[in-house]
Amino acid sequence: MAGGWTRDGAVQDQIDDTVSDAVQAARTRMPRGESARFCDVCGEEIPEKRRQALPGVRTCVACQSERDAAVRSTGINRRGSKDSQLR
Repeated sequence: MAGGWTRDGAVQDQIDDTVSDAVQAARTRMPRGESARFCDVCGEEIPEKRRQALPGVRTCVACQSERDAAVRSTGINRRGSKDSQLR
């Protein structure tokens, strides 16, 4: 379904580009290189299996879980409903 002067499929192209950009941004934030032996936050030893599984890891599981919880609690609404966008 075309809208205005746009060609068919333009909206899907925008969606695909947005998803590709988000994936690329996430990949650039992923740790790389040599993993730390001790957590940068608490100083506890990072288990060998974690260091092997995530090259470049800098934090232990507990500290990373706290960081992830802090990011999730920012209040960003990802549902995309019109009601939530009007608030």
